[in-house]
Amino acid sequence: RLLKMEEFFPESFRLDLKDERNAFFELCKEEEIWICKPNCSNQGRGIFLLKNPASVSTLQAKLQSTEEHLLSKGVPHKAPKARIVQRYIQQPLLLEGKKFDVRSYLLVACTVPYVLCFAQGYVRLSCVDYDAASDDLTVHLTNQYMQRKNSVYHQLKDETVWPMEHFNSYINEKFRKTNGLPKDWVFTVFTKRMQQIMLQCFLAAKHKLDRKLGYFDLIGCDFLIDENFKVWLLEMNSNPALHTNCQVLRDIIPTIVYESL
Repeated sequence: RLLKMEEFFPESFRLDLKDERNAFFELCKEEEIWICKPNCSNQGRGIFLLKNPASVSTLQAKLQSTEEHLLSKGVPHKAPKARIVQRYIQQPLLLEGKKFDVRSYLLVACTVPYVLCFAQGYVRLSCVDYDAASDDLTVHLTNQYMQRKNSVYHQLKDETVWPMEHFNSYINEKFRKTNGLPKDWVFTVFTKRMQQIMLQCFLAAKHKLDRKLGYFDLIGCDFLIDENFKVWLLEMNSNPALHTNCQVLRDIIPTIVYESL
């Protein structure tokens, strides 16, 4: 069964497309939080939160100014820099009070014929407790590059990444009974959902892929689980980070690379 976008992907708008940009500015309300991300970037660069009407108005004015500048230069068809705004999920599931997401992997191993492989990844946690109202981006973005900017990171480095086995045990112990989850929810329901979402994204994009021998790519897929145990795809990353700056990553990343090759 094909999923509907709203079943797994937070509502999003492209700011480089005028119709979507206008639709966003008409939709956003005072009590909502949105996250703004540049296209084709990584490590959290250029990401910021829109948390109030003033920040939305500032962004709107900046985009309008850019568009007027391009028009004055005689390049009316050039769009503003590609960015998206995505509805921020304010009630994420927390581990020990901290926000987290899950990085897993999709290997497009071959396009003649199509061969896809899935690999479990790891859990990425923030250094400090979650607070939706915080202006500290290390509270909201869990990737290692961003977490390194927090002053307590070097003390807690090995606690910011969990292997999936530890995550599964934690869910079994802390949430299984209270939330009515099946045993090993992480390795059954959650894993199946990740695979289903990855497959649907591949089917949506496969017509853009060349079909030739030796054509492959490893894609890092980031998933968030909310407090109702709904699984959300945040983004898919080509050229995912393969750093091994803590023990869990030293155990996982070389295997991912070796198995991919």
